[in-house]
Amino acid sequence: MLHPLKEMMERRKVGITCGIPSYCSANEFVIEAALERARDTGRPTLIEATANQVNQFGGYSGMKPQDFMDFVSEIAGRTGTDRELFILGGDHLGPLTWSDESEKEAMGKAEELVREYILAGFTKIHLDTSMKLGDDPKEGPLSTETIAKRGVRLYQVCMEAFE
Repeated sequence: MLHPLKEMMERRKVGITCGIPSYCSANEFVIEAALERARDTGRPTLIEATANQVNQFGGYSGMKPQDFMDFVSEIAGRTGTDRELFILGGDHLGPLTWSDESEKEAMGKAEELVREYILAGFTKIHLDTSMKLGDDPKEGPLSTETIAKRGVRLYQVCMEAFE
């Protein structure tokens, strides 16, 4: 069976317009409603968390990636929603939360962040390395090369954790 996002991409390749609802929330009632919709329609839904909400230090929600997976799974069980009907996503994962720190420190934390998301079972990962870090030049935009190098670094960590 194809992952729902891969299935959607295959459908689009043959001209079928399709999409998936996405909810970026750690609110129990929002997640419950999203899961009930998935259960009632039989179509998967995407539930996302940002690095500020959920990270290896607990984020502002107090949850680490595995805690968030457990939280959503508990709500799914309570609502009778099959596990196959929800996808967990990490939104804007990267060094943003630690942007006042040096590249070495912020990217080290970002690497652990994406690793924990993957190991917890998140399968939709949105990497974002577009922000300046503490030791980046203050003047001018961040170079495309720097953004790309940081993105590749996080992508490699994701792939290693996924294997």
